[in-house]
Amino acid sequence: MEKLFKLKEHGTDVRTEVIAGITTFLSMAYILAVNPSMLAAAGMDQGAVFTATAVSAAFATLLMAFLANYPVALASGMGLNAYFAYSVCPMLAEQGITDPWQVALTAILVEGIIFILLSLFKFREALVNAIPKNLKLGITAGIGLFIAIVGLKGAGIVVGDASTLVAMGSFSTPQVVLALAGFLIIAILTHYRVKGAILIGIIATWLLGICAQLTGWYTVNELNPSLIPNFSFQNIIPPSLEPTFFKFNFEFMTKNVLSFAVIVFAFLFVDLFDTVGTLVGVASKGNLLDKDGKLPKAGRALMSDAVGTVAGAVLGTSTVTSYVESTAGVAEGGRTGLTAVVSAIGFILALFFSPIFLAIPGFATAPALVFVGLLMMSSVKDMDLTKDAADMAGGFLAIIMMPFTYSIANGIMFGILAWVIIRIFQGKIKEIHPVMYVAGILFALRIAMLVMGLN
Repeated sequence: MEKLFKLKEHGTDVRTEVIAGITTFLSMAYILAVNPSMLAAAGMDQGAVFTATAVSAAFATLLMAFLANYPVALASGMGLNAYFAYSVCPMLAEQGITDPWQVALTAILVEGIIFILLSLFKFREALVNAIPKNLKLGITAGIGLFIAIVGLKGAGIVVGDASTLVAMGSFSTPQVVLALAGFLIIAILTHYRVKGAILIGIIATWLLGICAQLTGWYTVNELNPSLIPNFSFQNIIPPSLEPTFFKFNFEFMTKNVLSFAVIVFAFLFVDLFDTVGTLVGVASKGNLLDKDGKLPKAGRALMSDAVGTVAGAVLGTSTVTSYVESTAGVAEGGRTGLTAVVSAIGFILALFFSPIFLAIPGFATAPALVFVGLLMMSSVKDMDLTKDAADMAGGFLAIIMMPFTYSIANGIMFGILAWVIIRIFQGKIKEIHPVMYVAGILFALRIAMLVMGLN
């Protein structure tokens, strides 16, 4: 252990690292229930997605452990999976694409390959620095609102309305009441700094649902499956990956280059600064930054993320990225890759509890979505909405266009376009980075296609 992870050099020991690894796993294990539920809405096999989520998380986290020796765990990213399931796939389905999730997986594969190349040439972190701060923060907050409305809609708390567009759901349905109760449970547990508060909240909401089923309040029918898992020795074998393994659609990519490029770019853009921001944040909390405030072995950490994304696409899950929940393990003293190894083992062991994770209903995962949305919304406090018009308008549009158009890509598109156009009219063309020019042109072409009625 000492030779592999240099524990003494980092001022830690095996016991501390193990506790930290378990803490990190418990803090992010909710993704094993949330991700299959979300991607199933896109038409994917829920069991296969569960296995793909667990295996890709374990693989990418082990890469992080042995390549970079960082206490950082990875898994399918929140926000990125929402864009996958609720933006990309419905848009493609409207175009008559059969199994649109295969196109989305293809976009993630391409994104991962691009990131591998960018990481090899140490260009990825430089790209992040080119994105204006207000846009970064606005996009993060917008994704938070988008995830929250996905959770509220999934639980029936928010419903469609012909006159007011949206309205509050019926409190006569147990799903609405239990989802709101679940959110309060997570918030209260967070107040008391209970480890794994989100996961505990999901399980508590599910157990309350089982009670509702046993008392007859929750009625089992075609729309509401039984909440009681069928757990036996025979079905502890992890679900097969076959329904999602290497299921790509390269034909769409070759025939719809611009539309495909927009999808890839949105995945790229969100993952780009999300990963670097998470790594720097975790490293800062663990005093792992060097004297210049830079992240040692950043290239190896980013490569772990990129390779994990490619592996996730091949297995059949949305973009794999570094998890900010890793800070929970760092707070417990985790300082090396051994923390990540323990977290990876947690994902491997979870494979044998698939009946439990897959029995958790959408209304039980909804509180997690809303609470993660709350956490992401906190970035608003660091935004400057008082001085520069480009920063103000770009950041604000990024926030509001995501939930109100039900698309993360739209939020990024309008935010970037507004920022670039206003900068030009401000006479500050030299301040526009080439990356922002490229993004602006790409999205302007996308707008032109929409104006012409081309999807």
